[in-house]
Amino acid sequence: MKRTLLAVALAALVTATHAQQPPPQQPPQPPPQPTDVVTTISGEGGQPPRIAVPDFIALSKDAETIAMAKQISQVLFDDLVFEREFSFIPRDVYASIPAATSLADIPFDRWLVIGTVEKTGNGFKVDARMFHVRTRQAPFGKEYSGTANGRLYAHHIADDLHKSQRDLRGVALTRLTFTSDRDGQRMSGTIENRGVKEIYISDYDGDNQRPVTTGRTLNITPSWSPDARSIAYTSYRRGPGNIFISNIFQGTLEEVTKNAGENWLPAFSPDGNRICFSSTRGGTSAQVYVMNRDGSNVRRLTNDKWINTTPTWSPSGNQIAFVSDRTGAPQIYTIDADGLGQVTRVTTSESYADRPAWSPPPFNAIAYTARTGPGNDIKTIDMVTQKVTQLTFGEGTNESPSWAPNGRHLAFMSTRSGKSQIFTISRTGQDLRQITRVGNNAQPNWSR
Repeated sequence: MKRTLLAVALAALVTATHAQQPPPQQPPQPPPQPTDVVTTISGEGGQPPRIAVPDFIALSKDAETIAMAKQISQVLFDDLVFEREFSFIPRDVYASIPAATSLADIPFDRWLVIGTVEKTGNGFKVDARMFHVRTRQAPFGKEYSGTANGRLYAHHIADDLHKSQRDLRGVALTRLTFTSDRDGQRMSGTIENRGVKEIYISDYDGDNQRPVTTGRTLNITPSWSPDARSIAYTSYRRGPGNIFISNIFQGTLEEVTKNAGENWLPAFSPDGNRICFSSTRGGTSAQVYVMNRDGSNVRRLTNDKWINTTPTWSPSGNQIAFVSDRTGAPQIYTIDADGLGQVTRVTTSESYADRPAWSPPPFNAIAYTARTGPGNDIKTIDMVTQKVTQLTFGEGTNESPSWAPNGRHLAFMSTRSGKSQIFTISRTGQDLRQITRVGNNAQPNWSR
């Protein structure tokens, strides 16, 4: 073949009688990882390296090991495809290549990505390798041990491959949170006609969706803490809207605003020590506030007659973008996080702009919801050049963008499939993927 082909040999030694997903009460931890990274791969002529990822070899012929081998390779392939840093040989053509039985008989005269899976003892050990077909050298090698399932091993391998070979922070181990009415319940009492919405989380690709709240009340606008161990959100469980924090691994709940008007739209600061939010405390219209994570030291940032809401932090933590109707229709503005300085308007060419989300470094852009006709679309504005880029184009209505931690993707809500569902899209408007399909789902937030 004219192109240099790369074979990623992913050797998985599976040691356990039963593959178990870590319980929700405990954060998934990467197993011990002795690493031997020899070099960095590259494609020819500036092209992405070309690789293949067929099924792992099940050295133990029991059903559990065979299923594990297939799961790791399929999820790994999907994780790598998501970032588009490699060129891939399609998996449906692998059947024409003679299967190897171990790492010792890899057919290096053909392109191949291979791995072995063996059950031994009561845990899993996965030895991941990347081989160069021409030289038979391994530019990547890493070992993983633990009791995780195949998806979690694949996510670790994908992120480590992206980091070591492309100097890219992958998102395979990140998660989404969103609000959903899929449980189909109604609230009781004086507001019985208001539908129940619960906070859910999922893997970045929509797998493993599960609830965080089960209170049969209205829970909305979730926001991850920087360490991805807690979620702040607005809940009506005690009457008026107030901000709560669910510490999802500890199984604890904190009510951080109470007896002070209505409080909405919390967002953690980049260091996780503060939360900005919108509140009607004091009997005023909604204003932007900042408080410590535990609800103490509440400070008001905006102080006028206008509605000021939907705050989001800059990556440095020095500024906050928010939405205000001070010029008529809602537009996006910025203010210093200490409340000093002037309020600066960001969106100047929109008839309506809402739900800003500030991108992580190295990018410096704000994604937002813009009215483009009968519905809304997702746009971004570069905070240096002021260039506006439109990502969606009138397929349903599209709202509430949230950035992936590497700034290469966004999650958002769209009605393009009928009901409100969560989608992801690249920052260039490509690679649209539907994440949720059950009930109505909205207000996504991507963990860091």
